[in-house]
Amino acid sequence: MKPARPGPSSSVVTVVGIGADGWAGLPDASRAALRDAEALIGGPRQLDLLPAECAGERIAWPSPLRPAVPALLAAHAGRRIAVLASGDPMFYGIGRALAEETDGDALRVLPHPSSASYAAARLGWPLEDVDVVTVVGRPTARLAAALHEGRRLLVLSAGAGTPGEVAALLRDRGFGPSRLRVLEQLGGPAERVTAAIAADDWPGSPPPGDPLNIVAVVCRRAPEALRLGAAPGLPDEAYEHDGQLTKRHIRAATLGALAPAPGELLWDVGGGSGSIAVEWMRTHPSCRAITVERDPVRAERIARNAERLGVPGLRIVTGAAPVALAELPPPDAVFIGGGLTAPGLLDACWEALPYGGRLVANTVTLESEALLADAYRRHGGELVKLAVAHAVPVGGFTGWRQAMPVTQWAVQKINPSSGADR
Repeated sequence: MKPARPGPSSSVVTVVGIGADGWAGLPDASRAALRDAEALIGGPRQLDLLPAECAGERIAWPSPLRPAVPALLAAHAGRRIAVLASGDPMFYGIGRALAEETDGDALRVLPHPSSASYAAARLGWPLEDVDVVTVVGRPTARLAAALHEGRRLLVLSAGAGTPGEVAALLRDRGFGPSRLRVLEQLGGPAERVTAAIAADDWPGSPPPGDPLNIVAVVCRRAPEALRLGAAPGLPDEAYEHDGQLTKRHIRAATLGALAPAPGELLWDVGGGSGSIAVEWMRTHPSCRAITVERDPVRAERIARNAERLGVPGLRIVTGAAPVALAELPPPDAVFIGGGLTAPGLLDACWEALPYGGRLVANTVTLESEALLADAYRRHGGELVKLAVAHAVPVGGFTGWRQAMPVTQWAVQKINPSSGADR
């Protein structure tokens, strides 16, 4: 529960953004808040930027930081607290955690230009046309989802080693020709910009520089690299699989029926290679997914596919459904790609789905098709047959080879009391 709104015995938590230029770069309001604070909380580097006239008790964040926030606020309740943050506290900063732990009226934020704003200014890049990816406390692999020819990226670094990790990932994902610029200590007297090409094994020489840096990338794909678009339906070759893969054209139709929206959670039941969950998460950085796969070997393969395709946050549950579904958070959508004949599976997924949620199930067998036909009679929705044929050589000519048709049931769960059509 969040602390109560500030009253006579409580105080506002002031969050002050500070840059590499330190005290000299702060406006009067930020300086006044820091002078007045009885408790000054921040990282050691940030606290060292303050002059002696800021006489409050200096408290360095412990590690890990996020779990410590409630206890620190509680320990200093009633005191005038100032929290130091790098740049803009509400842009991938500590401001989010503090907002989650305090009432809105108990938080005062005094921002400083973010490193992304500084970098865009130095590079002459319109910030609205740039994709910003943070790897602070997150896997560098998530950068892979943003790699598209010609796109400009700003990578918020976790430290001095991040530029090298970014360069290695670009090489590994077929973007070795990309241009990198590492911008260090932006806005401060030690500001420096270093440029290189990712394919040049940089920054192995010179060695990594300042830990306070941001990496700018102009994406260039190698001619031989597999092209991965932004829309669902990635090439089948993008996935490691053992044949258990929702093929490209069916996958695109399935994602269209699932209709992912920002922030939503998918259950991918019978994950196989994880392709549906992976492409659900690639539609928006805030989309989440849990894939349930009973085969441990396939579960490990799903993890590798998720990391390679830029969604390492995919949660993988190794176990058989419906038992493995019992402790999962409620989904916004469910995809059943395998195991439909498992007793109680379809009903368990339907019961877990909240009103307004969507369920999509695919099958190629007559036995599972009968289950979907029965569910269609009971719940409505759409029951369709999807068929794909590929042109193949037939002697000296070309003919069509038909893939196994897929029966798909797609439905939205409607509250019966709403009177809405299904």
